[in-house]
Amino acid sequence: MHKYTAMAVNSDLHQIILFHRKQAKLSREELAELAGVGKTVIFDLEKGKKTVKWSTIAAILHALNIKIQFQSPLMDEYEKSASNNT
Repeated sequence: MHKYTAMAVNSDLHQIILFHRKQAKLSREELAELAGVGKTVIFDLEKGKKTVKWSTIAAILHALNIKIQFQSPLMDEYEKSASNNT
C-alpha cells in the first residue's frame, strides 16, 4: 500500500483520479454521472485545477472507490476523545 504525504496528494491528485478513471474504463462523462458532478469538473481536476470544492472531490473519489485516511500525531487522541463523546 502506497502512502502519500499531504504534499504528494496535493500535487498528484489529478494523476490519481485520471489513473483510476482509465483503469475503470470510464469516460469523463460516465465518471461525472456516477459522481453526480459535471463532466467539466472531471476535466478540470484531471488537468490539475486547484479550486474544486471538497464535496465535489469527495464525490469523485467515492465513485472511483478511493478512500482517504487522515493522519496526524494527534489522531489517536482524537479517536479516543471522539469515542468518549458518543
